Order: sequence, then structure tokens, then C-alpha cells
Amino acid sequence: MRPNWELRNCCNHEQVVFLVTVSVCAVVILALWRTVLLRPFKLVTVFLHEASHAIACKLTCGHVEGIQVHADEGGTTQTRGGIYWLILPAGYLGSSFWGMVLILASTNLLTARIAAGCFIAALLVMLLVAKNWTLRGLCIGFVIFLGVVWVLQETTKLHILRYIILFIGNALAFILYMLLSKITSMPSF
Repeated sequence: MRPNWELRNCCNHEQVVFLVTVSVCAVVILALWRTVLLRPFKLVTVFLHEASHAIACKLTCGHVEGIQVHADEGGTTQTRGGIYWLILPAGYLGSSFWGMVLILASTNLLTARIAAGCFIAALLVMLLVAKNWTLRGLCIGFVIFLGVVWVLQETTKLHILRYIILFIGNALAFILYMLLSKITSMPSF
């Protein structure tokens, strides 16, 4: 049996638009990786990385002392108790998971709205445990940013909420590239 490599009948128009948009987001993220334009999205990636450690700590009956996100794209989650061999890998696994969730949520306007609402709620909750002003500023900034995008989505013909959620999800998917570029001398694009 020979594989069929013809893509003539593989996708409908909406699926092709989605795949092209994901690809464009990936290229933009790689092109802008080391620029200041992408820093807020990288800091959100660090935020969700640290939040994933905190979630794993709570799920294993530990206590979260606090979370910090630093301007140099580092972060810490102070925990007490819990199962450390589950807490430690949760950062990268969680970031990748949240990226996948946001990418999938961006395929439909209703799910993009739900994802944006949940993300705003998570940012507001994070304000309660934030231990530094970088994380507080990031939370406030993204709440305002997503709120403005949502209002524009609902009141104008500018419908970009799905694409913003997709872009954030795509940026989260680059967490492993972020790790490798920090600990190795991987080339920047």
C-alpha cells in the first residue's frame, strides 16, 4: 500500500486558514524571539510555567508560598510540601499543555471567548499571590490588553480575539525553544 501525498481533498477552507495562521504565528514568533516586542508574551509563558508548578504543588497537597516572574524572563515558585518529582517537571509540561489548550480554543469564537475569560480570571487570581511588581504589572497589562481586544471584538468589525488567543498559545508552545535557547547557544532567528 502506497501513501497518498496529495493534499487536494484534505482540508476545507477554514482548516486551511487555521493551519496557515498557526504557521504564520510560528514564523513571527521565531523572527521576533529576541526582540522587545515578544517580551510580554515570553513573560506570560514564564507566568504559566510557574503557575503550572503551583498547580502541581496544590494537587499533591503542598502549599504555595508565592510566585515571582522576573523581567529577565526567569521566575520562581516557592512551595512547601507536595511531591517534588511531580512539581518539578510540571512547569514545562504545563506550559505546553496550556499552549495546546489555547491553540485548540482559538478554533472557535465561543471557545476563544471562554479561554480569554478563564485566562483573565487566572491573571486576576495571580495578582493575589504575586510576590513582585513584574508579575503584578504583567497580570494587569494582559488583563487590560485582553479586555480591550474583547471589547473591540464585540463592538467593532475588528474580530481578532481568536487570533490573539492563538498567538498566545503558539508562544506557549515555544517554551522548550525558550529553555534550550537559554541553556545553549542556539542561534536566534
